[in-house]
Amino acid sequence: MQTTNNTFLQLFRYTFVGGAAFIADFGLLYVLTEHMHLHYLLSATFAFIVGLTINYLLSKLWVFSNNTIKKQWLEFVIFALIGIVGLSLNNLFLWIFTDYCSIHYMLSKILTTIIVFFWNFLARKLILFNPNAV
Repeated sequence: MQTTNNTFLQLFRYTFVGGAAFIADFGLLYVLTEHMHLHYLLSATFAFIVGLTINYLLSKLWVFSNNTIKKQWLEFVIFALIGIVGLSLNNLFLWIFTDYCSIHYMLSKILTTIIVFFWNFLARKLILFNPNAV
C-alpha cells in the first residue's frame, strides 16, 4: 500500500483505519459485556487493546509513511503508550457519560470514540511519525 505525508490524506485514511479498529472495539465491547457479563469498563479495556493493535498495523501499512524509529518494538511501545493515554481518556469519558450522564454504555462508547480519535491521530502524527520529533 502506498503511504503519504499529506496530513489531510493521512487523516482521511486514518478515519478508515480508525473505523476498522472501532468495529472490532465496539463489537468486542458488546460481546464481552452482554454475553460474557464483564463490567463495561473491563470489557472496554480489552476491546480497546484489540482495536489499538488493529490500528497500529493498519496505520503502519497505509497511513503514516515516516518511520522515525528504526526498532519496530520501540515504535510499538511508543504507539502503545500513546494508546494508554487514549485508553485512559476512553475509560474516563465512557464512565462519565455512562455513570454520570446516564447514557447507555454503547452510545457512550460512540461519543467517547469521537473524542479519543483526535487525540490518537494528533499524538501519533506529531510524536511517533514525525521526522522532526526524534
